[in-house]
Amino acid sequence: MEARVWHQHYPPEVPTSLDYPSVTLSDLLRDTSVRYPDKVALIFAQNTITYRELDALVNRVATALQSLGVRKGDRVALYMPNCPQMVIGYFAIWRAGGVAVPVNIAYVAREFAHQMNNAGATIAMCLDSKWEQVQDAATTTSLQHIVLTSLDELASRSFVSFVDTGAGALSLGQGEGATYNGIRVHRLRDLLSVDPARTLPAVSVAVSPEDVAALLYTGGTTGLPKGAQLTHRNLITNAVQIAVWLTNLVPGEETVLTALPLTHSYSLTMCMNQSVYRGYTQVLIANPRQLDDILAAVDTHQVTLFPGVPSMFLAVNQHPKVRSGEYQLGSIKACISGAAPLPREVQQEFQQITGGVLVEGYGLTEASPITHCNPLHSGGRIGTIGLPLPDTDCKIVDSETETKTLEPKQPGVLCVSGPQLMAGYWMMAEETANVLRCDDTGKLWLHTGDIAVMSEDGYFRIVDRKKDTIVAAGGLKVYPREVEDVLYEHPHVLEAAVIGVPVGGTDQRVKAFIVLRPGEQADEEQIRSFCRERLAPYKVPKYVEFRTSLPKSPVGKVLRRQLAAEEGLTA
Repeated sequence: MEARVWHQHYPPEVPTSLDYPSVTLSDLLRDTSVRYPDKVALIFAQNTITYRELDALVNRVATALQSLGVRKGDRVALYMPNCPQMVIGYFAIWRAGGVAVPVNIAYVAREFAHQMNNAGATIAMCLDSKWEQVQDAATTTSLQHIVLTSLDELASRSFVSFVDTGAGALSLGQGEGATYNGIRVHRLRDLLSVDPARTLPAVSVAVSPEDVAALLYTGGTTGLPKGAQLTHRNLITNAVQIAVWLTNLVPGEETVLTALPLTHSYSLTMCMNQSVYRGYTQVLIANPRQLDDILAAVDTHQVTLFPGVPSMFLAVNQHPKVRSGEYQLGSIKACISGAAPLPREVQQEFQQITGGVLVEGYGLTEASPITHCNPLHSGGRIGTIGLPLPDTDCKIVDSETETKTLEPKQPGVLCVSGPQLMAGYWMMAEETANVLRCDDTGKLWLHTGDIAVMSEDGYFRIVDRKKDTIVAAGGLKVYPREVEDVLYEHPHVLEAAVIGVPVGGTDQRVKAFIVLRPGEQADEEQIRSFCRERLAPYKVPKYVEFRTSLPKSPVGKVLRRQLAAEEGLTA
């Protein structure tokens, strides 16, 4: 691509444009299993699966899916937490020619049913503990088969032994499953045990890099979720981009903490796909809220790459066993924070405590998802999302019409262009046209909806979501993140979120929701006084509400929309 001002800050070994393998994700795993056959691919509950074993298991599950009728382009749901079956499921769906539809493990029956109906999924691979939700929704969906599995199935080597011996095989009749309201219900173990001699998919499927690999649902906080169509090329491109960017990581040698849910695009690319591309080991954590499990995994397995979100790093900072030195965390080479703004204080404290390098990145599901990251070699620039990745172009446009390109230092809507942009929203042409727009030269741009500023030398900083902007008296705009950053500087504040009230009004005032650090005290006037010293009067919170916790998404993003909805109900 053409030279851009931000290229001057690239690490010396990172080119501005890259070569990408023209393969599918299934091919990517097969290639890695040949290069690193005995390398541990997955660690879960102290058990391991090598790349050779993983590839063979994927073949077996792909065969099972095809025996259930999966054909090219069919949508198959994954309704599980992080576990080996989740990774196996993704690659088996791709090897069978299908499209993966990951479902948030926290979804209730209604949400599960909506996503199944929207995607037109015919098969769902589910954790057996979600059977009640699946059962409630099954009859109102297009599902024809349910494949159940449990975390216990991977608690020993018996599951992996199917690859070699078919140990524990059950009868063909059991493998065929039972029927529930016209839907066939199977156990994954039974399907694998039917014919252990078959190690290749029943039918070879011609899949192109341009074919859709996954429907990643996004936008649930602003309405019903939309399915972003991410192709094999999109996902592989983004995995290569971030792998090349992380210059201090060595192919075949790193261990990645996969604690963020693999139903989220950030974890899918940063953890799973990058690991398979590079031959890294993934340590799978089923529950990202179990911080002791995460910290113990880092030390036990000598994790070197820790992708996370700000709330996770904040929790690490506050953990008493981290402060006492019981958890060393000294193996970490890199920590990348995404999904939400990283407060400066959280970043600095984490680096002081652990000695690891923590930098902020940025992305969105529609871009597979990573578009920006701070360079590791220099630590980048605190308070920014860093630089666009190779082959990624960016511009800032006016927030009113989103047609005029702005100069550096002017806040506006961030637009990105590159090979990682989605093919569009599933079955939503109008919504697609709203966010994917061609300029006068025919170049395709994704309009992110985020308000950003670019410095004169090419670093980007997110100011806030366009939809979250607070409009104060006289049309003055307040960006919640600016106020939140100040609140995080207060020594007694642990977490903070800011909205405008009255919700939906045209003349709003700032309201802050605050969680104090354990054992600390503060009142509304102390908070306001602190802010008055650092903010213009119209940005100072008029209202302050103290809480014991803030609502968060499964990946730890504070949900301002939920706070606004709660505020609207009490108004």
